[in-house]
Amino acid sequence: MSIRIFFKEAGITSNIDIINIFIIINTFIWYFHAFEILRELIKEAMLSYLGALIVWTFNFLGAAILALIGATLTDKIDQSVWFLRFWIFLGIISTLIPIFADVKNMLNILIFSFMLGVSFGLGMPVCMGYYADHTNTLSRARLGGLIVFLIGVGAFLLSVILPGTLIRETVVLTIWRGLGLISLFIIKPFDKFSNKIQRVSYVHILGQRSFLLYLIPWIMFCLVNYLTIPVTIRLFGEDVIRFSMVIENALIGAFAIIGGFLSDSIGRKRVIIMGFVMLGLGYAILGVYPGMPSWYFYTVIDGIAWGIFFTLFIITIWGDLAYGMPSKKYYAIGGLPYLLSNFLRLMVGSWIAETVSAYTVFSFASFFLFLAVIPLMYAPETLPEKEIRRRELRKYVEKAKKIREKYAKEEN
Repeated sequence: MSIRIFFKEAGITSNIDIINIFIIINTFIWYFHAFEILRELIKEAMLSYLGALIVWTFNFLGAAILALIGATLTDKIDQSVWFLRFWIFLGIISTLIPIFADVKNMLNILIFSFMLGVSFGLGMPVCMGYYADHTNTLSRARLGGLIVFLIGVGAFLLSVILPGTLIRETVVLTIWRGLGLISLFIIKPFDKFSNKIQRVSYVHILGQRSFLLYLIPWIMFCLVNYLTIPVTIRLFGEDVIRFSMVIENALIGAFAIIGGFLSDSIGRKRVIIMGFVMLGLGYAILGVYPGMPSWYFYTVIDGIAWGIFFTLFIITIWGDLAYGMPSKKYYAIGGLPYLLSNFLRLMVGSWIAETVSAYTVFSFASFFLFLAVIPLMYAPETLPEKEIRRRELRKYVEKAKKIREKYAKEEN
């Protein structure tokens, strides 16, 4: 299947669709690396625990609150390309702050931290909402898997280029973010990123049973997965974890694509449940025997699970649950657990690693991940059941034809 046919089946038919996908990829890669620059600045400034807490709080609040505000704001203003141009330009300015400000000063680090959060959260729900509103539900997950794969490849390639002085890192990252801004000039300045006039409130979304049945397991996964990271670092050492991350990132990219195709074939719900069960098993084995063989087994399982979950919980499922309504607010809420869990890892993760035994942490992680499957058992399948049945019937017919041809050849 050619890439053009693949995009057409997924509902990607115009320049604005392709550019929106590029901006999603561009934004995630930019934020991942900018986040690491901020982490290094905090270390170099030798901030106290309280100082680091304030810095990370500013970053989290900037991303979370502006994501909610951005999704609401674009309900009330013209959702033109001008809004996204302003958002990305804000990101470029934010990236340049370490060059023009004394980054050993607490106030400047706070400004940089807050601006990074704002520059990520403000326009992201709009881009994700446009992606969901303009893609075919039946092939949305496989396209999402491709996006996750490209984010991984791009982040790796940029990590090869970035190492060096702070000035070099910020300049390269600014150029990368600037490519997103340049891409928007291909589109007419008053093209809209949403033609839907319906509006949906956050109260309505949080009162939607199907939304909560997927949101609760996602929250449990994010909290469990991120809060165990400091424990694994203490147990196995940073060098082992760093090497394992290389393996895991490769698996995430591969299984993002595999998970996307499976989700479009047998349904999102089944694939998500498989991911939770596998990860729960991985933590259970770590809890029973927290040694190197168990760690490498867990690394493989975690890479597979993250490939599935990033594709479905970050890219796909919230658009499905909008059921034809504008989905940007669904993505704004759905992205909060990911941001919150990373924030909590930085703030309380080290305390957990020092005070709680690895056996206890891994056992509780396994228990809560298996527990997270319960809401999913009652959650509706977001891929149309008719399509699942049609595909199962087609596979059955194809299998029956092969068996008939086999017996026909034997008779002859």
